[in-house]
Amino acid sequence: MTAICLEKIVAEELATIGAEPADAGAAADRPRRTTWFDNPHGFGLRQYATGRKIYVIQTRMGGRPRTVTIGPASVVTEHQARAIALRVAAAALVGSDPASERARLRAAPRFDDFLEEYWTRCSPKWKPGTLRTQTIYRGVYLDKAFQGVFIDELDESHVTRWFADVTADAGPGGANRTMCILNNMLNKAEAWGYRQENTNPCRAVRRNPRRKCERFLSEAEMRRLGQVLAEERAGGGVFRPLIADAVTLVLLTGCRVNEILGLQRQDVRGHRVKLRDSKTGPRTVWLGDDARAVIDRLPRRRNVPWLFGNPRTGKALARITEHWYDIRERAGLDGLRLHDLRHTFASHAVRNKETLTMVGQLLGHRYPQSTARYAHWADEDVLRAAQQIGDAIERMMAQ
Repeated sequence: MTAICLEKIVAEELATIGAEPADAGAAADRPRRTTWFDNPHGFGLRQYATGRKIYVIQTRMGGRPRTVTIGPASVVTEHQARAIALRVAAAALVGSDPASERARLRAAPRFDDFLEEYWTRCSPKWKPGTLRTQTIYRGVYLDKAFQGVFIDELDESHVTRWFADVTADAGPGGANRTMCILNNMLNKAEAWGYRQENTNPCRAVRRNPRRKCERFLSEAEMRRLGQVLAEERAGGGVFRPLIADAVTLVLLTGCRVNEILGLQRQDVRGHRVKLRDSKTGPRTVWLGDDARAVIDRLPRRRNVPWLFGNPRTGKALARITEHWYDIRERAGLDGLRLHDLRHTFASHAVRNKETLTMVGQLLGHRYPQSTARYAHWADEDVLRAAQQIGDAIERMMAQ
């Protein structure tokens, strides 16, 4: 339940009966005695030496006793005051505290100030690539967003309008990426005490549908690709065989391209490769015999630790995209991305009866949802099994 301002409860109730709240500060300085009622606990009538009488409710809020003034007995009946006291007591049970609420409101920064604080505290933990990408999105779509709005005032209507504008400018994918940044920011705002828990408005805004662009190579396409890669390895030179082996290793391991290009000799231990910095953090990749054979035939160069080192500079190969375009064109695989080789590895793993849990472990997925896209291959096997069982039963019934 969201925070409830108890003074607002009192004011709303009194407004319906045409009364104003009592001046608690002035009354508290005068001699008094209080008559307490049974229901609810803490509800009472406070009488001063001047003859003034006000209804109050005492309860615990934020671990401390609090007294909330309801109103003067001259305009509020006991029945009306009791109804207000019951609402205040109920609000206190779910953690509402007007004093703490006022302190929180005073402490909550504006969105732009919180954005700077969030970046200062969180960005040092990001990977360099993540920092570069998110800094671009911040500069274009977040730095001037929600101007004048305090971080605890940001609601669903603000985020919905902003998300529509970003989608129109950046497209569905860019808007979704920026929304992820904002969502993480508001989660931190809750964790750091600037917003009430479970009030992140991003959760209520539907993201743009993701464009499905996964492609899986058929057996015929795999043969064509294998033929072109063999031609590259036999073509001589330095770069062509090296890039052909990098592409082959992506296909045999399901690793991302940058994970393969960043491998060093020291990362390989038998049939295991230790990825020092994958997308989901350090992880182990297991090598089959074919993948291990690819690594074993890579040339060793003095003072070059990289498996796929540039022979001219000694540094790791940074990009092989241009060479890949030539390879896929010769193989008749127009539009195929290098990342689709990773999807091909996963799809063939599922079709060979590996569980989705195992496939997720092989790919280094952090969340099961990332692997769920390959479930349709498992569904095909289930359908095939159901068809075979049905055919067998039909044959038996026909005898």
